[in-house]
Amino acid sequence: MSRGEALQLAIDYELDLVEISPTADPPVCKITDWGKYNYQKTKQQQKNRKNVKTSELKQMRFGLKIGDHDLAVKTKKITGFLEAGHKVKVIIFFRGRELAHKDIGFKLADRVIEEFGENIAVDQTPQLNGKQLIFVIRSNQNAKT
Repeated sequence: MSRGEALQLAIDYELDLVEISPTADPPVCKITDWGKYNYQKTKQQQKNRKNVKTSELKQMRFGLKIGDHDLAVKTKKITGFLEAGHKVKVIIFFRGRELAHKDIGFKLADRVIEEFGENIAVDQTPQLNGKQLIFVIRSNQNAKT
């Protein structure tokens, strides 16, 4: 139908002529109430945004001389983050002369990784960056099956 006929039909029904697909050949239009159409479209976009799960990067910091109980508390917190679907950036920081004992930091990183076992995947291996030893872990998708 021609553009003029469609406009006249929309005027007769006291509705709006809305172009749905301008790139199609010929362009696709529909006769509808613009306010209602726009409202439904906005609501659908809000619903889609609500259902999208964003994966945040959580962060946990350890000192080099952390105690066993403190380490257990922090690993329990990391477990909660991983179960929620987040990635966790673990930072082991060195103070003062502790930097001379980098091997202790790498052992602590290995201990943290081993504590989670097969339940995690290491996205970024432990790397020394200035006075911090940093690595990133995430929940292993294969472990959930």
